Amino acid sequence: MSTRFHVVEIVDPAQQAAAHALRDAVFVQEQQVPAGLERDALDALSRHVIALDDTGAAIGTGRLGPDGKIGRMAVRADRRGQGIGEAMLRVLLELARAGGLQATWLHAQLAAQALYARNGFVAHGPRFVEAGIEHRAMRRLEGAASPVETVESAVDAAVTLILSARRALWVRSRDLDPGLFDHPAVLQALRRFGTAGRGGRAQVLLQDAVTVQREHAPLLALAQRLPSVFAFREVDDPVDRAFAGACLVNDAGGYLQRPLGHRFDGEAATAMPGRARQLARAFAPVWERSRPCTEFRALGI
Repeated sequence: MSTRFHVVEIVDPAQQAAAHALRDAVFVQEQQVPAGLERDALDALSRHVIALDDTGAAIGTGRLGPDGKIGRMAVRADRRGQGIGEAMLRVLLELARAGGLQATWLHAQLAAQALYARNGFVAHGPRFVEAGIEHRAMRRLEGAASPVETVESAVDAAVTLILSARRALWVRSRDLDPGLFDHPAVLQALRRFGTAGRGGRAQVLLQDAVTVQREHAPLLALAQRLPSVFAFREVDDPVDRAFAGACLVNDAGGYLQRPLGHRFDGEAATAMPGRARQLARAFAPVWERSRPCTEFRALGI
């Protein structure tokens, strides 16, 4: 079976009918969503995309509402895991940008949450049940930052920044921020980053390496298994040691910045490449003049 496909915006009734048939197969028949909930008044107001295989058969569909909500993302069962959902999502984001929408949002089924995080969507709020399926709300801002006010929102932002990174992460932290870098969701995201096979590299700059080692920070155990991915240094210059903030930056235009490293409030963005580059450039000279954490070598790092 060929795995080739292409994604286009739906422009004719035949494509729309094929998309509706696919949605019925996935949502109503497979996931047991009531048919009365699957179709709604927004269909006529939304922009729709369809993924077609090389025979012209519909294998995926999704829509962008006038308020920026992305939904009705469906991929034919035998074509899942081939990047179709991600390709459709990127086309929908292009349509949103072309339409002047700065904010896009969605309700993500838990199984698909990582897909949306890889594309800059940040989860917020608790889990909830919609049409009998557990979801979380997620949103993405183009060229703008959002406030981070709690450890929960810092965790959600960090997960997205890690999963959406291409090949580089830069972390500046006092002592790996208990509550953040030891959170299971953040550690899982870091594990995915480290095992993605893209040659990823995470530079972790600490203010207090002694505490990190003494407390057996879980990230050290992960880094022990992935020593080519994670590198640790401790600031040495007195000016650098006086720095009070913390940050997490990726090479995809995202960052989480906190003015006070012992607190979790700050701001995060997933699509502000100018600011992310600025933070990465500021990180680089501090990293170069900081000392490698040779004491971690006993741990195999």
